[in-house]
Amino acid sequence: MKLARVIGSVVSTVKHEVLNAHKLLIIKPIDIKTGKLASPVIGIDTVQAGPGDLVLYIDEGNSARQILNVETAPVRTVIMAIVDEVELK
Repeated sequence: MKLARVIGSVVSTVKHEVLNAHKLLIIKPIDIKTGKLASPVIGIDTVQAGPGDLVLYIDEGNSARQILNVETAPVRTVIMAIVDEVELK
């Protein structure tokens, strides 16, 4: 799991049938140790996240397909949680 900030959404009039019930969001991964942002990626929203939300996501195809419960889904990045707070020790 990785941490990211939602920075926008993707509008698509045509998408794969597996994705029809899900929003596509643009997320910017965050390095939790340095706070630096990486290049944006598109993630499939499964938790009703929105712009500005801090989220946990998975960037691995097999895990993403298990979350969507579709073995043949053409997916890699899935947003799986909205983060309320981060505490570093």
